[in-house]
Amino acid sequence: MMLSKTHNFLKSHCLTTQTIPPKLHNHFRSGDGNVSSSIPIPRRSKPRNLRLRRASTGVKASVLAQVEKSTSVKVVITVLETVGGPLSHLGISQGLDGLTDLLGRTLQVELVAAELDEKTGEEKATLQSFARKSGEHENEIYYESNFEIPDDFGEIGAVKLENEHRQEMFVKNIALDGFPSGIINIHCDSWIHSQFESPEKRVFFSNTSYLPSETPSGLRRLREKDLVAQRGDGEGERKNSDRIYDYDVYNDLGDPDADPELARPTRADDPYVPRDEAFSQVKQATFQAKTVYSVVHALIPSLRTYATDPDQGFPFFSAIDSLFNEGVHLPDIPTTGFLGNIIPRLVRSISEAGNSVLRFETPEFVDRDRLAWFRDAEFARQTLAGINPCAIQLVTEWPLKSNLDPEVYGPTESEISKDMVEKEIRGFCTLEDAIKDKKLFVLDYHDLLLPYVERVRELKGTTLYGSRTLFFLMPSGTLRPLAIELTRPKIGDKPHWNRVFLPSWEPTGIWLWRLAKSHVLAHDSGYHQLISHWLRTHCCVEPYIIATHRQLSAMHPIYRLLHPHLRYTMEINALARQALINANGIIESAFSPGKYSIELSSVAYDLLWQFDLQALPADLINR
Repeated sequence: MMLSKTHNFLKSHCLTTQTIPPKLHNHFRSGDGNVSSSIPIPRRSKPRNLRLRRASTGVKASVLAQVEKSTSVKVVITVLETVGGPLSHLGISQGLDGLTDLLGRTLQVELVAAELDEKTGEEKATLQSFARKSGEHENEIYYESNFEIPDDFGEIGAVKLENEHRQEMFVKNIALDGFPSGIINIHCDSWIHSQFESPEKRVFFSNTSYLPSETPSGLRRLREKDLVAQRGDGEGERKNSDRIYDYDVYNDLGDPDADPELARPTRADDPYVPRDEAFSQVKQATFQAKTVYSVVHALIPSLRTYATDPDQGFPFFSAIDSLFNEGVHLPDIPTTGFLGNIIPRLVRSISEAGNSVLRFETPEFVDRDRLAWFRDAEFARQTLAGINPCAIQLVTEWPLKSNLDPEVYGPTESEISKDMVEKEIRGFCTLEDAIKDKKLFVLDYHDLLLPYVERVRELKGTTLYGSRTLFFLMPSGTLRPLAIELTRPKIGDKPHWNRVFLPSWEPTGIWLWRLAKSHVLAHDSGYHQLISHWLRTHCCVEPYIIATHRQLSAMHPIYRLLHPHLRYTMEINALARQALINANGIIESAFSPGKYSIELSSVAYDLLWQFDLQALPADLINR
């Protein structure tokens, strides 16, 4: 009965919408539509008992007692269940927490008045009550508490919670029911540590946004105190339960103790992430499943080539086709543990062979045209519609030039000549007209990659060039590749070398052109992963996440605008530092720069990253 009633109440109100009358002055409203002014207390009369007092003279005197007004409010707190259920991992802590639930003392709830007491100028005493477990639905657990709120309490500006469990919990939402305007939600999405770990209560402000100067008087101290808590004092060792946002260097990529070859400028460790940046356990399990899926797909080419020749890579182009057609035969899969639960969902069993096989999904354009990836039109199309549309740029000067030291890296001017270009665009326009009419574009990975060519070539089983690729905008609106220049600096006794490859109709020239395009695609995919994705999307945003939490309170309108976009980025980055960008991780194993991949990303940050050119349309205008 209680479960059904609670579920219906939350389903119809707390988890959907609400109607809140706006105040006369306008407030910033967040995108979820749940922002209102501070929570209003309606004027609903509820008479209280009159009391008789005896005077000190012994004469019975009747004291006129004013009838106070109050309202009954039900507070419902939604907590996300831990994976497997609240008591799935039986132990002392879990048993004691279950007993706490039975006693109705799971969460202590305090309602905080938005304004100071007019008479004393002090903060009003909070209203306190314990929340009792009232029901469950799917992965949510509901706790209820009831309040009688005096009319003179004024508007509710915040709710404080204290977790009486011995384990942390993830609070999703606080709903207050009993107002004429309907149910009012305060969105939390936050971990609440145990009071046994830290006695500090967690404060959640109402959904109204305030600039610091507009903060209601009763919330100013709480607002500043919450910010100070998130800044920390820069001392001590971080605990998993901390909500401290502080700056540090990435010191967790290398692992020299495991192998001298894994030495990097930084070393491996378990990275700290502020607690509210971490996933809830349900989200964590979902993310891990997707991560395993991605990692398996990333490692399959390595398994495939290892079975053939670990030093050769793909021995021929048709070996790539086999990933889609024949699939990859996997070794015996463990029947227990996390991988045992996940991997069988990713493969098809072959009963007659007695083992399993994983097949990549064939790209749609390959289904339409099996040899499309050979063609120049597809090669050019992917510079805009492929994985990395962030590098191609307009040619504004001729000849193409390098900014590198010519004494070390060779001539600054490109070997792509005017004659080569005009031979390819004959019948359309001259080179000068092509530049003037904005019809020439370039993928320029020359200066970024050339300083790494010698070191990368020392790594076993890989090679690297600097590259420039020139494109022409056809009257049809499509791009056409004109020339590819590959460059190698002087290495030991080998002199500087570069060569320009052009589209060809003779057999040897055709394959040299295709191989040149393959090098460019390797450079482009590496640039995408290391710079467009990791550097620009993940790494560079972390200082802004930290600054947002240190300088803007949860009540600030800019904080509420940014928070949904910043949430979980630090957690994802921490996972990447443990498995993707770490020493000998997926990135180093799969991309041409190898062990220098993250160093290359750091150099690109110095050379290419500029704050005011990251967003659209500035980025497009710049390129």
